[in-house]
Amino acid sequence: MAGRVEGKVAFITGAARGQGRSHAVRLAEEGADIIAVDICGPVETQDGYPAATEDDLAETVELVEKLDRRIVAAKGDVREQAALDEVLGRGVAEFGRLDVVCANAGILTMGPTHEQSDQQWGTMIDINLTGVWHTAKAAIPFLIDQGQGGSIIITSSLVGLKGAAGASSYVAAKFGTVGLAKSLAHELAEHRIRVNTVHPTNVETHMLDNMMVRKAFRPDLEAPTFEEAKEVYSVPNIWPMPWVQTIDISNAVLWLASDESRYVTGIALPVDLGASAK
Repeated sequence: MAGRVEGKVAFITGAARGQGRSHAVRLAEEGADIIAVDICGPVETQDGYPAATEDDLAETVELVEKLDRRIVAAKGDVREQAALDEVLGRGVAEFGRLDVVCANAGILTMGPTHEQSDQQWGTMIDINLTGVWHTAKAAIPFLIDQGQGGSIIITSSLVGLKGAAGASSYVAAKFGTVGLAKSLAHELAEHRIRVNTVHPTNVETHMLDNMMVRKAFRPDLEAPTFEEAKEVYSVPNIWPMPWVQTIDISNAVLWLASDESRYVTGIALPVDLGASAK
């Protein structure tokens, strides 16, 4: 069924590549115009995998435009409220409305809790949790004033339901997004604005397919290959697979963005190969 979000406008953070780009393309395929933002550069505590670039964001723009949809895209750091306010205001001014918010931007830092620095902890919370709050703050006034409801979709994680060793700051932030989403679902119900979280298991992106994560899964090896780590990647999941693809998460986002889920709010939706059932 085509056109499931026809005429809607979606604001997506972390849109230069990975899940964010996939969400932009999938929603555009179904008729949405896109407002996209990404930091397009390294974060001070991010190591182990390369940062997104301006060229990556330009590729997202090209992919959306090839689908004959409109897109406003800009560099912006979710830690900076003014940056989100500016690009979202510009997008709404151009497209005339806002319907869907995908608070997707995030980073990954790994290591034992007692070895993480204050900066690593603070940066993780600032981006993966406060950045979601900033995204919601930027969008909510537009959605309320428009008076036609809306859908806010927050990217959490499987570990935002279950926890995990070796990534406590990431886990804390992802648990935090669930509490934020449930509070917003209550606050915004009178405005018919739905708020839900999506909880992926491992997803094949730069954030997961890199030496830092492979070594975390296979600490017994100096430089494990994907094939050497593949079996351990699969351990959290009921299905014996190492990860899902970005399109699998985007299809869940599309459903939450569409009127098919018009009465769904306050839920935590796993897309996790059964991992949350373990």
